[in-house]
Amino acid sequence: MVAYSILLERKILGSIQKRRGPNVIGFLGLLQPIADAVKLITKETIVPALANKTIFLFAPTVTLFLSLLHWAILPFNEYWVIADINVGILYFFAVSSLGSYGIIMSGWSSNSKYALLGCLRSAAQIIAYEVAIGLVLIGVIVVSGSLNFSEIVFTQQNGYVWYILPFLFFFLLFLISCLAETNRPPFDLPEAEAELVSGYNVEYSAMTFGFFFLAEYLNIISVCTVNVILFLGGWSFFGLSSIFFFSIKIFFLVTFFIWVRGSLPRYRYDQLMHLGWKALLPLALGLILLIIGLIFFIKSF
Repeated sequence: MVAYSILLERKILGSIQKRRGPNVIGFLGLLQPIADAVKLITKETIVPALANKTIFLFAPTVTLFLSLLHWAILPFNEYWVIADINVGILYFFAVSSLGSYGIIMSGWSSNSKYALLGCLRSAAQIIAYEVAIGLVLIGVIVVSGSLNFSEIVFTQQNGYVWYILPFLFFFLLFLISCLAETNRPPFDLPEAEAELVSGYNVEYSAMTFGFFFLAEYLNIISVCTVNVILFLGGWSFFGLSSIFFFSIKIFFLVTFFIWVRGSLPRYRYDQLMHLGWKALLPLALGLILLIIGLIFFIKSF
């Protein structure tokens, strides 16, 4: 999924920027991800002389491992899930919060000013936008009455309505917060090339850099999957249930992430913090209070 998400991104960005994109390795460039993987595997891993070597090499592994943990509780179809736990949303939220530790470890252990600034930005950004994500998730929990991802899909099936229709603003808030949470443009301040060269991963090479790359795209696909489960009816489509419909919805959301990268300029850091704390947070809190008030009002009759 990651390999061809990267290829998809390079193709779409090439089209947006009026160029061809990868088109040499294999038919239409379809073997380009394999060539990139071979290149990363065969390159030398360089560790800076003044870096904390143990933490420096451990950080990419932590980041990749935490990004893989999401997939244990994400259902792909009815009963197609590794661990169908009743606190799936809490688990997802906890693992997402831990994701910043790998980035902080990499930035600090590199003994580089650029890497340190990148990891500090990432920590501040994740704290700011996870609050908004948490409030959005509370709204879905209150309406569905469950923390289980499969149950949330079933409530949308039984109610014959996807949550995106009554909760469009929640969907938009969650989508914006996910862009910031995954360090994607226009919120890619932790690895801003123009300011920090490459941010927290500036000293990494070969597969240590590849692990960060894998983790980033795994996180993008996982948050798109959660978005589909919470707001787009999961694997259901007009009474039908199939992993095909589930995959198509994820594909469109991943494409949206790529389109945003090719279309919007990067935020300034003060604008990023202003949007998180002074715009999204009060808006999400207000919407939560409104929904809970409406539910109590309806139940009182």
